[in-house]
Amino acid sequence: MAKLHAILEAVADRVEMHRNIGDQRTNWNTLLLTSINAITLAAATTAGIASISGGGAPEAAMKVSSTAMYVAATGMLSIVNKIQPSQLAEEQRNAVRLFKQIQNQIQIILSIGNPTAVDVKEMMEKVLALDEAYPLPLLGAMLEKFPADVEPAVWWPQNRRKQPKGINQGYNGWNGKLEKEMREILNVIKRKDKEEYLRLGEKALKLNKFLAISGPVLTGLAAVGSAFVGSPSHGDWAVVLGVVGGALASVVNALEHGGQVGMVFEMYRCNAGFFNLMEESIESNLREEELERRENGEVFEMKVGLQLGRSLSQLRDLAEASSVKGEDIEEFASKLF
Repeated sequence: MAKLHAILEAVADRVEMHRNIGDQRTNWNTLLLTSINAITLAAATTAGIASISGGGAPEAAMKVSSTAMYVAATGMLSIVNKIQPSQLAEEQRNAVRLFKQIQNQIQIILSIGNPTAVDVKEMMEKVLALDEAYPLPLLGAMLEKFPADVEPAVWWPQNRRKQPKGINQGYNGWNGKLEKEMREILNVIKRKDKEEYLRLGEKALKLNKFLAISGPVLTGLAAVGSAFVGSPSHGDWAVVLGVVGGALASVVNALEHGGQVGMVFEMYRCNAGFFNLMEESIESNLREEELERRENGEVFEMKVGLQLGRSLSQLRDLAEASSVKGEDIEEFASKLF
């Protein structure tokens, strides 16, 4: 009991830490987006003014100012595009929600009474797995923002413990009909929901990569153009590059960080992880040959229905449709997202 209370206290502290850091990183995204776009547009305006200033000290001052602002914007964009503040904020939001789930689970165990050493070990493993899945530090521990392959998020221990044997060694709510139903639901989750979110995550990742590269490239080219404004041999193209490059860079930056493309990718990755967890949960119960070590079948069916946003009758209808249509089924398992 004392150990669970200690874990509960640590979990409550983690909820607060992730919430505070999530708010901070949301502010980062807003403030850096506004600042970089302001610097970029000011640099483009300055480059345009330099081209009509008529030479001399005013032109030189404008050129230097524009080039300096573009160089600063390029450096800031490179850092922001690397760390993806909107994605970091989404990671912290997910961590808050998942730590609250652990918090509720511990409170339920404590309210029921008679916790065991196995419960303590399981909760410790869940907390540590979640710490690893959503780290707080940036340096050295930050999740890869542009992975080579899109994989579902994993925030649970991989070695999940078996259910203890029940007091009644007979019926545990499982029968052949329920097993068949769960297998069909599992097939729909694998073929439709999980694959769809991985596909959407791949598209979001490709778009984010393109935008993350385009922004600094455009500001870098604009910096080169602004440096040559007023040059007799390069004047025309330099003005166009200095002004248009800055305008396009601000559009790209607004689309990437104002549209929070990194956050969208993380959301898709997390949704795929949710279905991956459901898949593992169903498979672990179906693989267990001793019915007494499975979760109660009736309770498990209700939990699956709630996680998918379906009533029990809708869940059974989906399983029946899957058994009839197979891979041709168009309906998704989840009605929540």
